[in-house]
Amino acid sequence: MMDLDTQPLEGMKVLELGSLLAGPFAGRLLADFGADVIKIEAPDRHDPMRQWGKEKDNVGLWWPIQSRNKRSITLNLRDEKGQELFKKLVTEVDVVIENFRPGTMEKWGVGYETLSSINPRLIMVRTSGYGQDGPYSKRAGFGSVAEAMGGLRNVTGFPDRPPSRVGISIGDTLAALFATIGCLTALHEREKSGKGQVVDTAIYESVFSVMESMIPDYLLAGHIRERTGNLLPGIAPSNIYPTEDETYVVIGANADGVFRRLATAMDRPELAEDEKFATHVKRGENQIELDELIEGWTKTLSAEVVLEKLEIHGVPAGKIYNAKDIVSDPHYLAREMIVNVDHPQLGNFPMPGIVPKLSRTPGKIKSAGAETVGKNNGDVYRHMLDLSEEDIRSLREEGII
Repeated sequence: MMDLDTQPLEGMKVLELGSLLAGPFAGRLLADFGADVIKIEAPDRHDPMRQWGKEKDNVGLWWPIQSRNKRSITLNLRDEKGQELFKKLVTEVDVVIENFRPGTMEKWGVGYETLSSINPRLIMVRTSGYGQDGPYSKRAGFGSVAEAMGGLRNVTGFPDRPPSRVGISIGDTLAALFATIGCLTALHEREKSGKGQVVDTAIYESVFSVMESMIPDYLLAGHIRERTGNLLPGIAPSNIYPTEDETYVVIGANADGVFRRLATAMDRPELAEDEKFATHVKRGENQIELDELIEGWTKTLSAEVVLEKLEIHGVPAGKIYNAKDIVSDPHYLAREMIVNVDHPQLGNFPMPGIVPKLSRTPGKIKSAGAETVGKNNGDVYRHMLDLSEEDIRSLREEGII
């Protein structure tokens, strides 16, 4: 039974610094489960994410998703008065998230040593291209460069073409996921020790961490993984296949039992007995020939018919979806993976639902990202720091907020 009035991270307070992807996405994940995430932007340098992506009615369509459930304030950390104000805020929170180049917070006088002396229970989640130490730590590091250094770009694409991008900002996303895991782990440990700590997440390391057996492949077997396109070398059939209606389906039938079911679905049961395809090893050795046989079958049928036949026979398969396919898919809708959130300018704003799904204390999307920079200045500074309206007005006039 769901406890709809309770969220698992309720009571947790977070200050989110930085911009664009990795840090703010970690903040979004925490906010999805009830953390009070306060997004801080400089009064004169707003998060570029506000303008990223497509626009409708001059509203960037990425920002409301990335900053959902967060409160928005402004604060000039380059000014001494702003730094002092930030330190006061730190005494009231559990977590600070930042994704500046290492040394930036220290330059402003708000590094972890300083902040932890003010709040020993503080957890500081730091995401950067190369981590907080090491010979590359001071380099500027974007997700794209980290994807290259982490080994992902080299294995993405086709062997006869240069390395390719995955299609989304996967390096930043992976870093945000690892940063969130680190944050929650540190929070759990704090229950025992009473002490905070630094969560140091490097984007290149986040990418490298998911690169499977790439290193032992090289050091123990002398093999360097390269680009293989849609093929999974030695694993067959596992590829994309064209259909009569000019779309593609993915079929994964490399296990012996599943391949027999695929052969039956194709009305070619004899393929499962053919010595070239009867075993996992043989299918891997002859995967190009096998893919050609499967393609010859899928090209004679629509994607819908192919998928119906494969579903009947229990063969894992699916159409390659675009956005149009996703929004019309009944499973997405049943799982509440497309949620409409009220937006003050655009009305119903569709965005991805919450992952993962908790049975008793699920996450919630309470609001789209604040459309106005510093929308919650009054609320935060009045209630967290007991500042008066006159104080807030003075800080605004000085350019501190």
